[in-house]
Amino acid sequence: MSTTTAEVSPVVTVTGTRPKARMALDGSPTNYGDFRDALNRDGYAVIKSAIPLDRATKYADEFYNYLEGFGLGYRRDDPSTVKPSTLPVINEKGMILAYGVTHEKWVWDIRGEPSVVDTFAKVYGDDDLIVSFDVVNVQFSNRKEMPENKNDLLTRHSKPWPHQDQDPAKPGFRCLQGLVNLNPCGPDDGGLIVCPGGHKISEQFHSEMANEPRIPAWTPEWFGFTDNGIKWLADHGLKWVKVCAEPGDLIVWDSRVPHYNLPPSGKNDRLAVYTCYMPVADASQEDLVRKKKAFEARLGTTHWPNAVHVGTNVAMRNGKPCPKSRERPVQEPILNEMTFKLTGIPYIKQEA
Repeated sequence: MSTTTAEVSPVVTVTGTRPKARMALDGSPTNYGDFRDALNRDGYAVIKSAIPLDRATKYADEFYNYLEGFGLGYRRDDPSTVKPSTLPVINEKGMILAYGVTHEKWVWDIRGEPSVVDTFAKVYGDDDLIVSFDVVNVQFSNRKEMPENKNDLLTRHSKPWPHQDQDPAKPGFRCLQGLVNLNPCGPDDGGLIVCPGGHKISEQFHSEMANEPRIPAWTPEWFGFTDNGIKWLADHGLKWVKVCAEPGDLIVWDSRVPHYNLPPSGKNDRLAVYTCYMPVADASQEDLVRKKKAFEARLGTTHWPNAVHVGTNVAMRNGKPCPKSRERPVQEPILNEMTFKLTGIPYIKQEA
């Protein structure tokens, strides 16, 4: 398959693959014989070895190279260098949002992994997909000087932030989120916490809790669970589960499933790249044009692949633009035919 740098558009044939029926994700019994049965039942699934271990190890190494490449003093072999001043700006949830990181070559290489893309194609019954320009996540095991992630529902030691990444006014299965795990992620290594089965009773929850004051959010596509909401989930038999994974595993979950992340308490850093795909048929031409502009400017988006919200590459450090902010990635992506399609650009209709 031919490849090209992101600066040059490859010749792409858009075949218009006939979509099959997408999964309903309503909890009804299924018999796919693969990850889709767990996904339908629990609202999440782990796809083992979606990326071979050797490539996952390579991506983890590139992630660490990226962090060290800022030249601020961080070294992966020296835990004493894990502090905000030696690293790019990382929020308390472990996310790097700026610096063009969402378009780094190694990030795009992960998005283009065939088994990762195929997972979403199977769920949607559609091979014509677009991908989000979502962020990366690093949470260090040695966190003494890093911002606290005050969200531990498992131990109840601090205030939680469980949420759904979907507007309650738009029910049903709309979005499958995902992340590629790059480091060993056992019970003590931080990572994703989910509430299995939450997708099946999401509409019931929002109907019965309609009068509960909502936690303020910057987008309607985010719903935070209050203490009363968390109690409602527990009263209906739902429990929180820490998702464990090995390097190269892909974790996917229905956006309606209550979830959050947890920093490591063990010896392994958490390294993850968020991957979310949707059928291009779900995006409007306006969405695709906006997405094209985001790609050309190397800007990030949320997990929604139709680029409803577009971010910035300017990171703020202590209230001022970080001196290390940049508008382009360190390594420009090299796209092949499949990954160029994932940008959505080939699906933009040309005006007559």
